[in-house]
Amino acid sequence: MAILKINQFAPNFEAEAYERGKFVKVSLKNYQGRWVCLFFYPLDFTFVCPTEIREFGKKEAEFEKQNCKILGCSTDSVYSHKAWFESDLKEINYPVLADTTHQISKDYGVLVEESGVSLRGTFLIDPQGNLKWFSIGSLEIGRSVNEVFRTLCALQTKGLCPAEWEPGQAPLSTAIN
Repeated sequence: MAILKINQFAPNFEAEAYERGKFVKVSLKNYQGRWVCLFFYPLDFTFVCPTEIREFGKKEAEFEKQNCKILGCSTDSVYSHKAWFESDLKEINYPVLADTTHQISKDYGVLVEESGVSLRGTFLIDPQGNLKWFSIGSLEIGRSVNEVFRTLCALQTKGLCPAEWEPGQAPLSTAIN
């Protein structure tokens, strides 16, 4: 299992992805100069996963306003992504990576080796490629996309943000190193 550290480079990746009816190559390096929200989900055609995928889709424009690209990822193939997204998730516009080799999931420490699926991991990566925040959760419980967005905005203040801080509020201090 990978040992990830905050303020160190996030593991680079290159993978085929499904995006709005096409198969595309995606690499973390493609997004240098932008924030990236990389989230992992267990499997296509499941029950909790589409709720999260849709929530990220609903907030995609807000993430874009913060110069942040959303990338989804699971260990399913691009063909599985295509079948699922074209039948059930037509409204999703961001790329969804196919981690069929499981290398990306391993590198980010979310792979459940026995079943070959990813835990619910969420990673915020800054424009220089540094990992700034992550959360990894159980397969059964969906994540809060609003909390991911709040965290992104807090990180972008480069200040000290207290509990329950909300976007638009001033940080306590901007003197963080």
